[in-house]
Amino acid sequence: MTDLRREFDQAAEDIQRLGQRPDNDTLLKLYALYKQGSEGDVRGDQPGFFDFVGTAKYEAWAKLRGVSEDEAMQRYIELVQELLS
Repeated sequence: MTDLRREFDQAAEDIQRLGQRPDNDTLLKLYALYKQGSEGDVRGDQPGFFDFVGTAKYEAWAKLRGVSEDEAMQRYIELVQELLS
């Protein structure tokens, strides 16, 4: 396991300690960066029109298409550190 992967996994644990819930835009950014860093480009069909949360998550992740997993992990780590400070 690389150092970056360890830091990424630690950031995913650390975000659970956050004192207050981030705003929805930040939550979507965290979700998308985590998914891109852990799974790569978005796959599968976009959720149905009435699945508002699922659609928002899918679209946020899809915006990161082409971003390398390493870059997404680094951006996720930085965002978590910023939120925890």
